[in-house]
Amino acid sequence: MNTRLRWEEIERQILSPFAALSSESKGRQKNEEPCSVRTCFQRDRDRIIHSKSFRRLKHKTQVLLLPEGDHYRTRLTHTLEVSQIARTISRALSLNEDLTEAIALGHDLGHTPFGHMGEKVLDSLAKEHGMCGFHHAEQSLRVIDFIEKDGNGLNLTWEVRMGIIQHSKGQVDVHSGFDLANPSTLEAWVVRISDSIAYLNHDLDDALRAQIISFSDLPQVVINEMGNTHAKRINSLIMDIIENSVNSRPSFSAGKLISIETLREFLFSSVYRHANAQIEDFRVEHVLAALFKYRIDKCKESPQDAVDFISGMTDRFALQLFKDIYVPSPWAKISD
Repeated sequence: MNTRLRWEEIERQILSPFAALSSESKGRQKNEEPCSVRTCFQRDRDRIIHSKSFRRLKHKTQVLLLPEGDHYRTRLTHTLEVSQIARTISRALSLNEDLTEAIALGHDLGHTPFGHMGEKVLDSLAKEHGMCGFHHAEQSLRVIDFIEKDGNGLNLTWEVRMGIIQHSKGQVDVHSGFDLANPSTLEAWVVRISDSIAYLNHDLDDALRAQIISFSDLPQVVINEMGNTHAKRINSLIMDIIENSVNSRPSFSAGKLISIETLREFLFSSVYRHANAQIEDFRVEHVLAALFKYRIDKCKESPQDAVDFISGMTDRFALQLFKDIYVPSPWAKISD
């Protein structure tokens, strides 16, 4: 028996009856010969990690635009934190940890430069040019299916692809955001929840570090229910899910849901809309709009091509390209 077959048998023995088994995957869009060592979900995880779009996440903003400091989150560190949280929950609920990890690592591959402000601008530009708009979850799937590997795509399994498209909740209250009526897999549901646990807590941590808010500003229910440190807050939410889940379906207690919603509302009112976090917004809009126009007018690209090109940029690449195109360069007179 090869390594993959042995591991598929282990999955059948140790995982929950509600878990997604790699041996029962719905497969890939293009048929491939199975790997003799890795399961299909392990193979997907590896393909994501080795992709160009995954590497670019290290230079994409999370919340604070172009933060000066070594310890602020980027889109890559956010992705790794989501993966860690999701894997812990998945393992505790006897779900498929490999599938969970693959979804988590790939969930933000299509995110724009400059965080959610970049997504907002690109969504507006896409609509102005006759498209349905832009959403990073849909773009992540487009990256996986059509853009990576010079247009050949990564050819990932159905379970990973659906988990990525279902991960985003948008700016809704937690009760709506965590209620995924028809999850493709429970592993996808775990990543969806883990994404919120990660960003709510690390955005709070970054805002405190940047002195946008102070600890005394935090709602008391958040401190009482979650804890007074970043580590305690993450741990309390993970433990609450593990203790309140039934049939491997991730669920929070009523008290934790109230504290999470309170934290979400606090971050939107005191951090995301705060002047220190928004001060560069109009500049972001100017840069991306100019680059979009350039790609369509000068490069004769379609709106979709322009969206694909810009959404794949890192923050620093977008700024450098804007500078190269629109900012005059000094020149020296050539002597006789």
